[in-house]
Amino acid sequence: MAGTDVREWNVGIVGSYRDRDLHARVGAIIREHSENRKDIRSVIREAIPWNAVRSVLDLGCGYGWFEEVMPRGLDLLVGIDCVEENESPFLAAARPRAREAAFRVMRLPAPTGLPADHFDLVLSLYSLYFFPGAIGEIARVLKPGGLFLALTHSASMLEEGEHYFDFRNLRKVIERFSAENGEALLKGHFRKVSHIDYPNALVFRGGDEESLAMYIDFKREFIEKDVDPRVVREKMLSELRRKGELSFNKNDRIFLAGR
Repeated sequence: MAGTDVREWNVGIVGSYRDRDLHARVGAIIREHSENRKDIRSVIREAIPWNAVRSVLDLGCGYGWFEEVMPRGLDLLVGIDCVEENESPFLAAARPRAREAAFRVMRLPAPTGLPADHFDLVLSLYSLYFFPGAIGEIARVLKPGGLFLALTHSASMLEEGEHYFDFRNLRKVIERFSAENGEALLKGHFRKVSHIDYPNALVFRGGDEESLAMYIDFKREFIEKDVDPRVVREKMLSELRRKGELSFNKNDRIFLAGR
């Protein structure tokens, strides 16, 4: 699989993300097994100056993961995602938060057709590594004085698994926009860039085999570009039984950028 084109990921990774219930169950597993007990969504919400935000664009919005915890009273909330099944749950989460809510099915990067200087806040949460080529379009639709917020993984998130497997294709994707290179990429389009680190690890102990298996199965569209996900699942379960505990790097970084 060494020759896999990273563009294929934009087609092949959506399977698990069509299942909103599975996505929610895995989100609960992540919260339960995180060493950092503060919900990452709370950290994001607290970083946003909501008194200056009336219009929001969420790129790679999914089923409305962040919209579920947004404050109410916005004028406009637009979500863009490549999975059309996410429209109904996204709008269910967005409509109580904004006077006008809309969802667009689109595979980024691409021209959005949205007006320039239009949004007070643009979000890309765990998604910009799929479409880093959209950063210029993000800068275009963001109002002067507005905020672009991107949440992404550390490239070192794979280090534990790479003791056992070669995840070179998955690494190519993560390294397209990671905690380590995100600032340099954003500075090509934004004058002001800062960040907030979210140190974390996922810890699984004896008795957590079902949760670990579900977490790995949820990531199968990522894993299968390099290794059979069933092999990864069985190896990690075997290691959990042998060691009694497994810890996985889950350090994330929140980038805050403005024009």
